[in-house]
Amino acid sequence: MPPRKYPHLAAALAMAAGAGLTALPAQAVAQAPAAIQAAGATLPFTILEAESAATNGSRIGPSYAQGTLAAEASNRQAVTLNGGQFVEFTAPGTTNAINVAYSVPDGRTGTLSVYVNGQKLSRSLAVTAKYSYLDTSWIPGSRTHKLYDHSRLLLGQTVAAGAKIRLQVDGENTAGPYTIDDVEFENVAGPAGQPAGSISITDRGADPNGTNDSTGAIQSAIDSARGSGGTVWIPAGRFRVGGTINPDGVTLRGAGRWHSTLLSHHLIDRPNGGGNLRLHDFAVIGEVTERNDQSPDNFVNGSLGPNSVVSGLWLQHLKVGLWLTGNNDNLVVENNRFYDMTADGLNLNGTAYNVQVRNNFLRNQGDDALAAWSLHAANRNSTFANNTIVQPNLANGIAIYGGTDLTVRDNLISDTNALGGGIAISNQSFGSPFFPLAGTINVAGNTLIRTGAMNPNWGQNHPHGAIRVDAYDTQINAQVRLTNNRLVASPWSAYQFVDGGGAGRRVQNITVDGGSIEGAGTFAFQAETAGAATISNVVASGIGRAGVYNCAYPSGTFALNRGSGNSGWDSTWSGCNWVEPGSGGGTDPGQPTGNLAAGKQVSASSVNQNYVAGNTVDGNAGSYWESANNSWPQSLTVDLGGNLNVKRLVLKLPPGWGSRTQTIAVLGSTNNSSYSQLAGAAGRTFDPGSGNAATITLPAAVSTRWVRLTFTGNTGWPAGQLSEYEIYGS
Repeated sequence: MPPRKYPHLAAALAMAAGAGLTALPAQAVAQAPAAIQAAGATLPFTILEAESAATNGSRIGPSYAQGTLAAEASNRQAVTLNGGQFVEFTAPGTTNAINVAYSVPDGRTGTLSVYVNGQKLSRSLAVTAKYSYLDTSWIPGSRTHKLYDHSRLLLGQTVAAGAKIRLQVDGENTAGPYTIDDVEFENVAGPAGQPAGSISITDRGADPNGTNDSTGAIQSAIDSARGSGGTVWIPAGRFRVGGTINPDGVTLRGAGRWHSTLLSHHLIDRPNGGGNLRLHDFAVIGEVTERNDQSPDNFVNGSLGPNSVVSGLWLQHLKVGLWLTGNNDNLVVENNRFYDMTADGLNLNGTAYNVQVRNNFLRNQGDDALAAWSLHAANRNSTFANNTIVQPNLANGIAIYGGTDLTVRDNLISDTNALGGGIAISNQSFGSPFFPLAGTINVAGNTLIRTGAMNPNWGQNHPHGAIRVDAYDTQINAQVRLTNNRLVASPWSAYQFVDGGGAGRRVQNITVDGGSIEGAGTFAFQAETAGAATISNVVASGIGRAGVYNCAYPSGTFALNRGSGNSGWDSTWSGCNWVEPGSGGGTDPGQPTGNLAAGKQVSASSVNQNYVAGNTVDGNAGSYWESANNSWPQSLTVDLGGNLNVKRLVLKLPPGWGSRTQTIAVLGSTNNSSYSQLAGAAGRTFDPGSGNAATITLPAAVSTRWVRLTFTGNTGWPAGQLSEYEIYGS
């Protein structure tokens, strides 16, 4: 799978000299109106946000700063819990199961306690950072991302609406600090019964406890059922599948996606499947912990064959859910849930005809959530409809890269994060032979909330709009129809017409008709290449800077032909300098707030016994780091995850310790190789009478990623010591 590449647009396009996009004004989160669910999937669960629940933890966000916990949370906000802290939800309906979006620091695994109506459950929520903190250094502009993961739990009881469900950090919960984004509340049906006439995989020797490999038993059941077009039954259990299977011509049916689980990262791999395959009602959960584009770590890699159906599945911890090449004509992918992929959720990778991808829920994908990429052959007459997409981490909610007569309609997309937007209609090829956009591309009835993201590879910090039409490698010749789309709280521009390759290729044959723009940080329409669009009946409000930004690069003009029925975007930005968002958009796309070091990766030059460096960023003033004794200098270095403005450091020792002075210098680096001095070595006094804290305020804010403390003396003990290492931007 090729990495997403975004070459530079010239700085003349993106910025006037010296007009860098740095910290932006804090803005209130634009809440989604109640009617927003008219678009998107019909879901069997209700999502409640942690920041709106009862808590004694710390609310974080809002922020759009790439690589931060707030920016990767839905609604750009979450709650961080330390020892003894909780977040408590009121069940929105009958509930017997929860699925929690959470983050714990890199390298940690453990549990989180769950209470129902004040009673602690014997079962706890499993948490791990194993599938998080993804580094894709070969993708320009990416930072450590995919910070969240999901953990699901059957409560063992059914509670009515109004029940109190609490997540709490108890003494045995040692993986923290825990950041809770939101919780899905669901009433899960019990395991379904075996269909009459079906062949159970356990009858062929499959192990429901997941100890022994069940690949051969599953294939044996498939081979027996294939002749009659029969059904293979996957009963409740966890079945380890170490190899691939060939399920052509049969139905694989499980007892339900909460009950029947195949433990596999690479289940179906066929260049040309035989088709007439039905996959229903089970989970496929992998062990993919990194993105390797040379490895087929996908649930489906290749072809299911014509006239196949994928329905009611739970797909998690894979590279890609379905990477579809070969013949997949008339495929239906519906009612599935995609979580925590390191790359795309689903990608129609050429040749797809009349594929229907509908009513799916996709959350926390590491690239495009849904993509149609016309490589080797054109995707034709296919549709993405009524899907709900939350937090794609490194590209777009939905991306159409080439293809003929494609439709994107009635989807709900929110909170895109870095190197992409809500919907991209693009001629970016990524490889050859590529088949550019042709025929009619319909984008209609979609709702996009807080979509559009910064792309640091385009010029100098150049953003993507919520809906982007991009002539990247080939001018737009298709008829592109953008109809009745609702764009809410776009942090930068709402609509964008651009040649991402920087050659000024034409974006033409564009019609925007109807819909609304309800808040945009910069512009309603951002035109940056040659071409033309006709715009009618678009009602805008809350535009941060101006209605139109129109600066074709490197030459030519873009004609915005205004039809009737437009309002709220009459003004045009003067000149071609880039600007920071104003008050019309979503939340703050710049510097995160609060303690920038909390939960981040930290390392030390040495450690004494179990007094490890991670204790300094865990939010617990009672735990501490201590270096090797009688050996100077010593250092402690925190990685902020990206270049951030650093102004103030607060260093703490445990509250009960006696007074002492440590000689400490502060250094910073943007590459973890060459460090510059931010504050010289000086005695930093820790006095229990004033909280045992020492504050170091820099003369001016400094943009840096790695912040190092160098210790060369301690009057209280012959070692470097610190319980909390806090860094602030102001």
